[in-house]
Amino acid sequence: MSQIGTVVAKGDRSATVYRSTKETQITVTVTLDGTGETRIDTGVGFFDHLLNSLAHHAMFDIAVDATGDLVIDEHHTVEDVALVLGAAFAEALGDRTGIVRFGDATIPMDESIATAAVDVGGRPYAVIDVPFKGKRAGKMPLELIEHVFESFARAGGVTLNIRGRGKNDHHLAEAAFKALGRSLRAATLIDPRRTGAASTKGTLG
Repeated sequence: MSQIGTVVAKGDRSATVYRSTKETQITVTVTLDGTGETRIDTGVGFFDHLLNSLAHHAMFDIAVDATGDLVIDEHHTVEDVALVLGAAFAEALGDRTGIVRFGDATIPMDESIATAAVDVGGRPYAVIDVPFKGKRAGKMPLELIEHVFESFARAGGVTLNIRGRGKNDHHLAEAAFKALGRSLRAATLIDPRRTGAASTKGTLG
């Protein structure tokens, strides 16, 4: 049992976490050493698009099955998916020994550009500076994107800094998720020269 939900399955750098509340029922599987294959259904189309972009560029296999109270609004579903995604990511990483730990990437998308820098060593923190011009992209309130990053960082034990600028909200959001994907890919790779934790303390967290 993780703090977020129930660990349904766990394998070699792979995990499935299930969370059920009165607001949502969510199952997420993350396989770190994947090919970017996805099966994502949150009920919020633009969010699905962003998660697909993240997985593709992280080279993680991600499956998301989510049922939420979308009749109210998108908030609970989006937040809980981010939390469960972070929890499954943390479980897939295991004790985090032997990994590179840090990663960063800058991604341009037409007029937009976004940079993500991560430390996946178990210390949750998020600094997000991605200003949007409008209120929504598709059915997703853009104010939730910062909340997604914060929730993922908290549940995943990730220090996350994301900054971006652009004129087109769709491009800016997608660049940010692609940058996060690329930085996570770099950070979670196994370092062939590392036998323990990537920390002078000798332990992560």
